[in-house]
Amino acid sequence: MPPRKKRKHVYFTKEHEEAIVQYNKETDPDVREELYRTMIQGPLSEMVDKIVYTYRFTTLPNIDELKDECKVWLTTVLCKYDQSKGSKAFSYFSVITKNWFIHRVKQTSKKRRQEIPIEDYMISGKDIDDKLITDNGYDSAREDREFWAHLWNEIDSWDTGNLKPNEKKVLEAVRILLANPDSIEIFNKKAIYLYIREITGLNTKQIVNNLNKMRARYRNFKSDWNEGKL
Repeated sequence: MPPRKKRKHVYFTKEHEEAIVQYNKETDPDVREELYRTMIQGPLSEMVDKIVYTYRFTTLPNIDELKDECKVWLTTVLCKYDQSKGSKAFSYFSVITKNWFIHRVKQTSKKRRQEIPIEDYMISGKDIDDKLITDNGYDSAREDREFWAHLWNEIDSWDTGNLKPNEKKVLEAVRILLANPDSIEIFNKKAIYLYIREITGLNTKQIVNNLNKMRARYRNFKSDWNEGKL
């Protein structure tokens, strides 16, 4: 007798997926509260716990507080899930949860880098205020914000309403991944393909074919940006 296949995320079933869809459609606050309490809260809580363990976010300071904060945050973004865009609720919420914690990792790392060893400056005689002014990244941050704003507009223009089903699925997956740009730079290529496959349900060849079309458009956008045309 062949071994039984291990079921993935059995705590997050089709019934829970349907409960989230129903929650977003429901207008009665009492019914919504009951749905959340009995069908949604538990699976989302367990998903957060498993993601923290699986991706080793346990090294973050105050991780228990962060897990609670993330679980509260998920309640505020339940309404952003749109079943019609092709992604499963589990895939959508697991990706944005990973991104949430990745952002916290980057915040923690940035804070550590920015901490100034005051005793070093006292010994060297350097002016701490000069150091703060020199390291001010305002211009760089503003340019980054402008770039991402233009990129989002560019990506929105790709959705012409005539996309094929697989093109639409991959485009939506890209939007989900780009929803937190701070996390993108630490993703490697393999991880991105895995995330998109998880969100879309497509195989690697289908993903590559559709991403290639987007890459051509992105290269044109980046060229125009670098030449100051945008």
